[in-house]
Amino acid sequence: MCRIVGFWDFKYGNEYPLDDVVVRMRETLKHGGPDDAGAFTECKSGLALAHRRLSVIDLSSQGHQPMHDGTRRFWITYNGEVYNYREIHHELLQRGHTFRSNTDTEVILKAFQEWGFESVKRFRGMFAFAIWDSLKKELFLCRDRVGVKPLYWYYDGQVFMFASELKALHSHPRFSREIDRRALATYFAYGYIQSPHCIFRHTHKLEPGHLLRLGKDQRISKLKYWEINDSYRRGEDLHKSGYWSKRGEQDTAEELAAILSEGFKYRMIADVPVGVFLSGGIDSSALVALLTAQGFNLRTFTIGFPEQAYNEAPYAKKIANHLRTNHTELICTPKDASRIIPLLPEIYDEPFGDASAIPTYLVSALAREHVTVSLSADGGDELFCGYDGYPVYERRITRLARHKNLSRVAYAMSVLRLDRGALCQALSSLLGGRAFDITHEYVRLFNQLGAKTPEDLFLLSQRFAFKEELATHGLPDAYPFNSGPLPLDDYHIMMQTDFKNYLPDDVLTKVDRASMAVALESREPFLDTKIIEFVASLPASFKIKDGVSKHILKEIVYRHIPKQLLDRPKMGFTIPIATWFEEDLKELFMDYLSEDRIRREGYLNPSVIASLLKHPHNGKKKNINRPWNHLMFEMWLERWMGG
Repeated sequence: MCRIVGFWDFKYGNEYPLDDVVVRMRETLKHGGPDDAGAFTECKSGLALAHRRLSVIDLSSQGHQPMHDGTRRFWITYNGEVYNYREIHHELLQRGHTFRSNTDTEVILKAFQEWGFESVKRFRGMFAFAIWDSLKKELFLCRDRVGVKPLYWYYDGQVFMFASELKALHSHPRFSREIDRRALATYFAYGYIQSPHCIFRHTHKLEPGHLLRLGKDQRISKLKYWEINDSYRRGEDLHKSGYWSKRGEQDTAEELAAILSEGFKYRMIADVPVGVFLSGGIDSSALVALLTAQGFNLRTFTIGFPEQAYNEAPYAKKIANHLRTNHTELICTPKDASRIIPLLPEIYDEPFGDASAIPTYLVSALAREHVTVSLSADGGDELFCGYDGYPVYERRITRLARHKNLSRVAYAMSVLRLDRGALCQALSSLLGGRAFDITHEYVRLFNQLGAKTPEDLFLLSQRFAFKEELATHGLPDAYPFNSGPLPLDDYHIMMQTDFKNYLPDDVLTKVDRASMAVALESREPFLDTKIIEFVASLPASFKIKDGVSKHILKEIVYRHIPKQLLDRPKMGFTIPIATWFEEDLKELFMDYLSEDRIRREGYLNPSVIASLLKHPHNGKKKNINRPWNHLMFEMWLERWMGG
């Protein structure tokens, strides 16, 4: 696991030293690669690559990057792990390639030499890399299928630059920090900014499952090499043919257990100690159980809270005792939160509103005291229909399909010229303190009534703020979610939407930044390519049955862990932020969201913020996210824009 940076200045004329600039960029990411550092420059081309290394596979100096192919035509800077590199290494040996190291880095480089773009389809793992072809003067960027590893890029028509984290780009003298106001609106709407968008103009996230090529003609082209919907559609074709009914749930569960076990085992490949994040839920318990069944002696780590409604630590401890892991737990207190919150704008160098970043950082730091690699169970909810909201929205989608005239309500209101923005302002004037919450619920209802497709209804349910509310900030509406081709099943529509948006740009972003901030490599076994493609092809009825989510996964886990230890309401990885807001963190909120500060900066509406601070949640958990999102933006603004 590492961090990478680089740039290609098409107008370079010795105005600045390439080596100094790329090293300054690289050193902003030292936290993610403390074991080694390297750089490569080609002054005639204005090209620079750099690398920061966290040694995990082949700890010797042979793993030094940027790495060349032996002829010095191809150079690579690479972040991640390709777990099946040994098999690819063997195939390349048979094709006449020779190797100087035992690294997966060299395997990627030689595979690119052998198969070009097609090589990436062979890789099972998490990765983001850049390859420079010094002969053809071409730069290639690639990101893994799901987006486990990050990759930002910037291009203003003259300078192209890329980095694992946005903070590195600030160190280039030609980087422009102009806020993309629509991206900011997207952040306020969802609490994160989804790919390919970024908080700054001219700056992007390379989408998961994509390759980018930049040639000496200064033109960028992108290629999507993987699409999860292909597996959903394949499963639908199998369902129509009667395959799944003939195969049966029992035989399917046997095959799934074998695929899970293989994918999980791959994530144990390392030349350093490996641990597991254990919450006591189905996904992390499945991970630990199937690895234990294969003979691995595991270290497990858990974060808990003093507030019992949020505390999963006792459940995790019971699972750890049953599976006989070497278990460590830590309780996260408001004092811990107060210490970590000031670090978040530096760790998440783009506005990021998921408050569970706090315990994620804590459990990463806890694990790093004992191991260099830790496995997490992220992706299980998106693959196995695990979120509590899915059945709720499936029922709403069904009603929408049966009563298509619901959308006529919205049409009738538009005919009556009921302008939503004007109504929001009127409500604010009439209702005072609670106006923002009432307005928010009104807008939510109005928009959901206007939904014309199942996807629309589900997407609208995810928003913290709508166009009418954002208009009070002087902002446009948010960018649309990533969609593309959709499955036919309503549950699969919801799972795919979260898989393409919430998973990579919230969940995986949260874990990557928090873990790499303490030089811990985090791996996501559920996101193995074979696991994803097989599970996506399964009928939704295997994943949710009689209202029970993760049905087929639970049937596998029950073979290893007694049912009574696992059957409990889903808690999710949430924190008591509403309680902390009212008590220990109130002064922090009031300071950063003061009326004078908000008015001076000019991004937000002071009256809206004042209403939020007076009535942050009104008993509704989701509403606390709005003041938290604003706090995180203000702290980010102070750190990165001098706000």
